[in-house]
Amino acid sequence: MAETRQLNHPWFVAVWPGMGNVALNAGVYLLAKLGMDVIGEYEAADLFDVEHVEVKEGIIQAGRRPRNRFFAWRDPDGKHDLVVFLGEAQPPLGKYLFCRRIIESARELGVERIFTFAAMATQMHPEHRSRVFGAATDEASLAELKRLELELLRDGHIGGLNGVLLGAAADVGVRGACLLGEMPHIFSQLAFPKASLAILEVFTTITGIDLDFAELAEQSRVTEQQLGELLARVEKAYGQQYPAEQEGYSPEPAEEERPGPAESPTRGAIRAGREGPVEGVRAETGTRPPRCFQGLRRSLPGPVQEVGGSVTLLGRRNGPAVTAAGGRRSCFATAKTPAAGWRDD
Repeated sequence: MAETRQLNHPWFVAVWPGMGNVALNAGVYLLAKLGMDVIGEYEAADLFDVEHVEVKEGIIQAGRRPRNRFFAWRDPDGKHDLVVFLGEAQPPLGKYLFCRRIIESARELGVERIFTFAAMATQMHPEHRSRVFGAATDEASLAELKRLELELLRDGHIGGLNGVLLGAAADVGVRGACLLGEMPHIFSQLAFPKASLAILEVFTTITGIDLDFAELAEQSRVTEQQLGELLARVEKAYGQQYPAEQEGYSPEPAEEERPGPAESPTRGAIRAGREGPVEGVRAETGTRPPRCFQGLRRSLPGPVQEVGGSVTLLGRRNGPAVTAAGGRRSCFATAKTPAAGWRDD
């Protein structure tokens, strides 16, 4: 960790790539708009391996392990400084140990509260409002989420480091909460900035940070239109994919939140187990074949193809193909393309 002046009652946000790049896009947007500075990089060579190499104009580049960096912002109003941890990947093994190390670094900085961002895949229509779900490590944080009228995660698991980190925080008595943005289940392999926007709106309400949402709101509008048009064409060709009545449906958790047995009398709270909350971890986005059309009520007549951040539903032998763009390259990320801010420098 680089030498830094004493931070003022700092709060901590941790994000990793995941479903819909909801968490990653929210974290990148936050640090970009606040002009945050890198204050350190966590080397974890013992937990990560080189899984691929890049090729540029035919030349294979030297392999490198995923980077894990800390960024800091000083609150001009003197309320709470902010530290953001951006991880390029989740370790295949040793997740709880990795999270404990992050918590130790955060405590050395004087961090008082920890937040993680994640995605919640449901049957929502892409043109509908993204709800924000929440869970917390303590009663005070849970009460705050209730006052904001968020949808509480009553029982279940939060897969991946978005949940494991908060379990590690609960182990040492650090307050924490997870904010999950709702996105359409059938488009879970595409970037969905509307969910990132919903998360940041709640987060800035909690922190009192004044953030310019104009760019993210525009990206959300464009993506909503593209996915809405694609869904309409698919439904016209193959039948309706969503129930006619949307109100009151039960969310269908996928990847980052999954239902499970209740282990605590406090509903919606995250509790640390004896071995640490290491269950519910799923593979990262991009490690499986495209599943952007998962959940369709009837089988498709052709395969689904993903190239360059766009997803194509290949039509019948002589029929047209239906294509949805994966989003513009700015500070956002597509399902397989890292955000611009993640290029190796």
